[in-house]
Amino acid sequence: MRKFVIVAVSWAAVSLSVLASGLEDVSLHFSTNTMIVWQAPTNHLPKRFWAYKRLPQVFSAAAISNGIVLAGFEKKGFPRPSTNHLVIWADQMKGEPQPPNFAVLPDMGQMSYDLGDRASGSPMDSARDEAAVKRAWRCAAQLGVDLTQLVQTNAAGPGTGGVFLPRQLDGIQLFDGTEGFQIMFGKDGKVRSFCLLWPKLERDEICATASPQEIIQCIRGYKTVLVPADEEGNYFAQVREVARARRITITQITPYYGEGMLGEEPRENEPSKHVRPIAILRATADFGTNAAFIRIYAPILASDVGRLLGSRAERIPGRAPGK
Repeated sequence: MRKFVIVAVSWAAVSLSVLASGLEDVSLHFSTNTMIVWQAPTNHLPKRFWAYKRLPQVFSAAAISNGIVLAGFEKKGFPRPSTNHLVIWADQMKGEPQPPNFAVLPDMGQMSYDLGDRASGSPMDSARDEAAVKRAWRCAAQLGVDLTQLVQTNAAGPGTGGVFLPRQLDGIQLFDGTEGFQIMFGKDGKVRSFCLLWPKLERDEICATASPQEIIQCIRGYKTVLVPADEEGNYFAQVREVARARRITITQITPYYGEGMLGEEPRENEPSKHVRPIAILRATADFGTNAAFIRIYAPILASDVGRLLGSRAERIPGRAPGK
């Protein structure tokens, strides 16, 4: 069944062929002569992080009913909560149905609505629209979202992508918008689309935080990945260019949660089973004649460092549902 995911992610620059490659094939291969210097403060990091299991989300009857009302599909009835996929189409048509549709995909933790090309006019540019943001918060609450698990933002996403409220765990945001709530309004005030990505998460284990020396070992061991600087550029060319650096100075470490387990690839067409903390390192790459600011996706758990450096199962997880 088709997955109706409308949350955009910036990791789209990395093609699916990258995701299917071995981790060492896409990692930064610095020369042994490349200096790696750690200057990033770490006193803001917790000594331990929780890792989570990702489970199907059976949305409540109230959440489904409110979603149907939000989509304007009241005449279609109000289905009961289930573990089965549900897609309600506005029309019965020959061939493949087209939007508008309302969908609930429990295994993905997703509830969504898409008006498609039936929308009249143009979407509201809500990036700085306070009323649209407040309305988005109200809609999220109606869909059963625990508002404490949303980043407390009062600003919408950039452009005409509507309002996006990213999810957080233990006060730490999920990387690249892989979970959260997005809604788009038309200039007439009508809902054009919404998507709630909200799988059920259970605490699995608590893990010690890796030291800077352990993270540097992963960089040296080809177990870290460059975050694309240019979504339109050639990703592998970016990796090769950065790997030429004479000196890497790490200036900041920011913890995020990421779907999947770094170093392992989930089965095809199956959602990730884990949500675990990772680190985004901000660094300066010095090439001798010039320098560039870069970001590196790296493990932050001591157990993941040990697993990656000691295992030959070198895979990286999918970046978001529906990619």
